Amino acid sequence: MSFPSEHEARSTICEYGRRLYARGLVAGNEGNISCRIGVNEVIVTPTMESKGYMDPDMLVKVDLDCNKISGSYGASSETLMHLGIYKVCEGVTAVVHAHPVTATAFACCGKNVLIDSIAEAALFFGSELIVTPYAALGTAAVPESILPYLSGRRALLLGNHGALTWAATLKEAYFLMESLEQICRTYMISEKLPGGSAPIPQGR
Repeated sequence: MSFPSEHEARSTICEYGRRLYARGLVAGNEGNISCRIGVNEVIVTPTMESKGYMDPDMLVKVDLDCNKISGSYGASSETLMHLGIYKVCEGVTAVVHAHPVTATAFACCGKNVLIDSIAEAALFFGSELIVTPYAALGTAAVPESILPYLSGRRALLLGNHGALTWAATLKEAYFLMESLEQICRTYMISEKLPGGSAPIPQGR
């Protein structure tokens, strides 16, 4: 398994933080991003800082047990969630957590998003986006709440919280988050139309 350099990870995290903020996928100090740069090293965004206004020196380096290696800022309070994914999901070097409005609305309602009616969505996310049980923010309960749902997926809706994507690269994890919100918005609209959404025809 190959990892990006620390310089590349810091620069790319800041770039995609600005994109998240510009697209309204996070507001204020919401969200967090991380990138694994080695067997036991992860770069993560700082706590209580806007993802749209970060610079590389603000990011924090931690190990997989959440011990700080370097950085003048505190690591995101949700770092444990990121580390839980790295420990379980082989080949993953990037995790993005955001609060896209439509996806978060589904998460707050506890409603899974059935996406078997959207062809490209099914390729990325399978037949549905799962809402995980609520867990108190910043606690060990958060990684524990998502562990049963990680296998075979690249995204989750976090109960009463937001959305989570992970991938082999930051670019991919970011675009999964963009797509997730678009899919949730499309599903919400289609369900309001006469007859609701129609599943993809089988055998075609």
